[in-house]
Amino acid sequence: MSADLAALAAIHAAAFTTPRPWDAGEIAALLNSPGAFLLAEPGGFLMGRVIADEAELLTIAVSAEARKQGLGTSLVTTFISEARSRGAATAFLEVGADNHSARALYEKTGFIQTGRRPGYYTAPDGKRIDALILARALPPATEEF
Repeated sequence: MSADLAALAAIHAAAFTTPRPWDAGEIAALLNSPGAFLLAEPGGFLMGRVIADEAELLTIAVSAEARKQGLGTSLVTTFISEARSRGAATAFLEVGADNHSARALYEKTGFIQTGRRPGYYTAPDGKRIDALILARALPPATEEF
């Protein structure tokens, strides 16, 4: 595996408190699971997986200095293309109801809310936060001329 797992873990730790950030070992374990893949760019990364015809966006993390420059949108757009190329017909993810910037990114990239898990996440202060389940169809890419 060519990814610098410690660097990925550091970006993840800086981006998340709820849910708690993943360490390098957890990232490695997920990347070694069936169907998993990594999209990494300077300043951020996305992990996804495709099983059968369904893709899951496992996590996306962008460093503070790389935010508001289109990296998140680029990573999600690439995730959609990669998932489609791996045979996925739909994609889904979970996001904290209080994570407004992530929700705006996902809405911008075609995800819609399909469910809610009340009190799914626990913040460091003990507060319970709902998880929103978002999904989108992944129709075959159209050829552009």
